[in-house]
Amino acid sequence: ETEKIPVMRGQWFIDGTWQPLEEEESNLIEQEHLSRFRGQQLQESFDMEISKPVDGKEAIHSLKLSRNHVDWHSVDEVYLYSDATTSKIARTVTQKLGFSKASSSGTRLHRGYVEEATLEDKPPQTSHIVFVVHGIGQKMDQGRIIKNTAMMRDTARKVEEKYFSNLATHVEFLPVEWRSKLTLDGDTVDSITPDKVRGLRDMLNSSAMDIMYYTSPLYRDELVKGLQQELNRLYTLFCSRNPEFEEKGGKVSIVSHSLGCVITYDIMTGWNPVRLYEQLLQKEEEELEDRWMSYEEQCLLEELYITKQRLKEIEERLHGLKASTISKPPVLKFKVENFFCMGSPLAVFLALRGIRPGNSGSQDHILPRTICNRLLNIFHPTDPVAYRLEPLILKHYSNISPVQIHWYNTANPLPYEHMKPSFLNPTKEPTSAADSESVSTVPSPTTSPVMVRRHYGESITNIGKASILGAASIGKGLGGMLFSRFGRSSATTPQTLETGKDGAEGDDKKATTVGTPPFPHSSSGFLEPTVELEHRIDFELREGLVESRYWSAVTSHTAYWSSLDIALFLLTFMYKHDQEDTDKSNLDAI
Repeated sequence: ETEKIPVMRGQWFIDGTWQPLEEEESNLIEQEHLSRFRGQQLQESFDMEISKPVDGKEAIHSLKLSRNHVDWHSVDEVYLYSDATTSKIARTVTQKLGFSKASSSGTRLHRGYVEEATLEDKPPQTSHIVFVVHGIGQKMDQGRIIKNTAMMRDTARKVEEKYFSNLATHVEFLPVEWRSKLTLDGDTVDSITPDKVRGLRDMLNSSAMDIMYYTSPLYRDELVKGLQQELNRLYTLFCSRNPEFEEKGGKVSIVSHSLGCVITYDIMTGWNPVRLYEQLLQKEEEELEDRWMSYEEQCLLEELYITKQRLKEIEERLHGLKASTISKPPVLKFKVENFFCMGSPLAVFLALRGIRPGNSGSQDHILPRTICNRLLNIFHPTDPVAYRLEPLILKHYSNISPVQIHWYNTANPLPYEHMKPSFLNPTKEPTSAADSESVSTVPSPTTSPVMVRRHYGESITNIGKASILGAASIGKGLGGMLFSRFGRSSATTPQTLETGKDGAEGDDKKATTVGTPPFPHSSSGFLEPTVELEHRIDFELREGLVESRYWSAVTSHTAYWSSLDIALFLLTFMYKHDQEDTDKSNLDAI
């Protein structure tokens, strides 16, 4: 619904500035040029006339336009003249003084742009598309997801050029705006909203109300179908414009934010509240069987049970007949490779639906791999809307820290799959600056530093801890600290710590590594649970060095879109197979 911008084809351009002529005039000149000179060899004409200046040549063809006229002196020497009165007078005067018509008032035109197009100019073939799904608040700020996706795309391009330029594949981010097309209750909620503090109420109606709509049995299906249809529509449209995408095995990932994660999850899994209702009825039946009842009640209950069984058999036969005549289309027209959740409350919804931790470390416990190959939950530690998913699969992971997302300019970061689980709350931390400094080392390629992690609610008051980070940032100045990237102020799971300036200034800086003794819980320093997850799911951004947690709680939920750290994280998993293939071919060559 934004202002429409016309896209025009430039054919004739002004010499020097290389600005295109107006499309109407350009089309008339092009038509006249082709009718007069079609079939003539441009190169031969150029070689023949190169030594003769235009001053000595008469126009061999002319075209009158509304306010101008065009003279052709040869195939590639074309001049535009203004027919305004002042221009005619000036042209007459200059010609009487001995100047040629072309050199005095003519503007040379060129057919085609200054740079010729080449086959390499086209963008690389898209091999992976990412649908970006918004959460609540889209009604309040329509088009916001398009701007957010543009930010994520621009950030990903920077990271792509730096780290993945050697790969032939290309990732494209596409916004999915599903909220504005829904009617829901119309204006009923607005009509019952009191007038006092209307601005605040309207903001809540346009944002938080989406959560209430989704929990409503009346409107939930409309939200689900709205997103499902938009995903399928965009995929079909993309494939129609990129016919080779499916043929060459193109992959699809989804990045969802906030409530969008829950709706996307329900679409992929086909979850419906009716299941909970059926489970509740079954539980009530079991309770009825356990309590004492009269003979008449027993007979009625038995008759009810037989009737339900008969009804179930008839429903199954009916569904069987329908299935044999009409093949039910899949919910989504594509297989989801990666499902990235950002600032997601999905874990709370699953917990309230009765999902409890199991004994297997498989992602299948909450999202089968047959539906989605990989589930990844990204969150900022102070995001009040975000929750962890791993403890819903294995309970003891509530005491294991989520994986820390690397800063985008970290030198030689440890691959995420090689990071071992570590305790969230260590029992012992360094108590003096000497202890901290004595163990600061630069790791060898075979080892990685272990950094002590503090509890979220604990502040940096210990001089020893401050000295670790302070020594690394003194030379960078206060400005570098204030604009520091997302970063945890104390320490984290095994990985390197980058202390260069933020943004482009720190791109070429080497990382500084700070280490502390391993946790005393085991001989290796890492947690060694009996059962581990097949793949880590929870990934946490780092807090800023001087970041206020209360202020972050307000801003962090919407701070994911422009983060270079997240862009690198997303591309790392989407380019994973391509990188492995490239590394393998390099090793084979060696």
